[in-house]
Amino acid sequence: MTAAAYLLTVILLGFAAALLRLPPLVGYIAAGFVLGAAGLPTISWISTVGDLGAALLLFSIGLDLEPRALSRRVVSGTAAITMLILIAVTSLVVGFLALVVGVGVGHMAGWGAALVVGFALASSSTIVIMKILEERDDGSAHYGRIAVGTSILQDTASIALLIFISGQTPSPWALLLVLLWPARYLAGWVLSHISHREMYTLFGIAVALLPGYELFEIVGLPGTLGSLVVGALLASHPSSTDLAESFRPVQELFLVAFFVSIGTAGLPGPGALIMGLALLALVPLRSAVYTGVLWAMRLRHRSAVLTGLAVGSYSELALVVAGVGVTQGMLGSEWLQALSLAVAGSFILASVVNKRPGRLVRLFSHALPDHAPDALHPTEAPVDLTGVEVVVFGMGRVGRSTYRRLVSQLPRHGENAPLPVLAVDSDTDKVQGLSALGINVIEGDATDTDFWLRLGAGEVRTAVLAMPEPGANLRVLDWIERHGFAGEVVAVARFDDEALEMHERGVDTVINVYQGVGTALADAVTVPRGPVNANAPAGR
Repeated sequence: MTAAAYLLTVILLGFAAALLRLPPLVGYIAAGFVLGAAGLPTISWISTVGDLGAALLLFSIGLDLEPRALSRRVVSGTAAITMLILIAVTSLVVGFLALVVGVGVGHMAGWGAALVVGFALASSSTIVIMKILEERDDGSAHYGRIAVGTSILQDTASIALLIFISGQTPSPWALLLVLLWPARYLAGWVLSHISHREMYTLFGIAVALLPGYELFEIVGLPGTLGSLVVGALLASHPSSTDLAESFRPVQELFLVAFFVSIGTAGLPGPGALIMGLALLALVPLRSAVYTGVLWAMRLRHRSAVLTGLAVGSYSELALVVAGVGVTQGMLGSEWLQALSLAVAGSFILASVVNKRPGRLVRLFSHALPDHAPDALHPTEAPVDLTGVEVVVFGMGRVGRSTYRRLVSQLPRHGENAPLPVLAVDSDTDKVQGLSALGINVIEGDATDTDFWLRLGAGEVRTAVLAMPEPGANLRVLDWIERHGFAGEVVAVARFDDEALEMHERGVDTVINVYQGVGTALADAVTVPRGPVNANAPAGR
């Protein structure tokens, strides 16, 4: 009967949130508070299922993670600077209210405990950030990668704090986790030989929860960290995207339990209510701090504000850290209710604010001084397409070969005129290396809305999709079609079904990647709409 009451409450409040045009998670969190306040017996497996949902989400984040991206200054610098500012501000507010004013939240063992609470609340919720980005289809956007990367680095710092204050050192067996690095080749081989979608789902869940979550828990490390690490180890596999999509329905279902479990601690008392509301009032300041730091990092107004709005929520790890603080005698049990209110409220506030962020973007953009175009971050600077006739997406071996051939064939209109060919690649290190060689290349992600906003007016007549990774060219084609490109499209494909879909969508010429790719693509550009060989019929 208790399970039925839980299910009915979750469905009703989730549906009510949808009717009010609010994200469903708002209803799920509200259901948790209602169930906790009603005094119904706690269902023990709700928290367990919620933890598994968080683990699956972090595993899917790992599958899309670029480890080198975390080390970039705009990500690591933002994570460090914002965390220091937020720790200082939050600790002062918490300490002042609890230790100076005497708000009755229960025991707090001095300013050291206030600093622990400030540290726990300094990071943002990766789960909420991903939900926001998924709803906007901005997971691959530049600002989205910054938001997720910053959150992951800060969560890692929170995990280190968790281990420190718990007084428990990881097992010596944790050193054997380095064996996961060679084990990823075995997992990749298995993944390459899976042909049925239901096996993708089972494989993904098994890898996320066994060598990921459970193995890390056994050696004394957070299981969610293990899921993220294992996902990152498989990120380079060609089928990583398909793998992440295969278990998404299960992940979404489990995450319902995660959001419900946040509110089941019950309604806070008067002191905890005051503290929770005070912490909730800091959420706009959190967004403002991120926005200001990213503006100082030379990001455009839009990117800085959108990132600041996305990372406003507190991390769910704050509740775990607070729980350890209670166990260690640093905090009274009422702190869990205060922080549950603050975390849940920040989730709701972030979800509502990010539903339609356009007005806030315009408002804060006017409040920030403008950067000169040449002073913007390289991935944010406008792209001048004057004189560019061909854009090559992807600068692997295929793209480089194509670029060189086209540069040798297409004439420049004057000695100082710009090169008629522009290359685009999303790898910062590769772009820097190619630029040093004199190649006309820019850093950009063609699946990012901001990339297309950066493009200036030009007379580009041909787009060359030269990325050999399965599905990559189709994703770029989606954005080319979305932005109404009317020129010729030439692409490479590795598989017959991929080539067939490109032909059906009107790609002018599709080249088999295993044939003379560089020469064939260049010929396709100079002799448009004609078949290059028997295996590459003309499209439209």
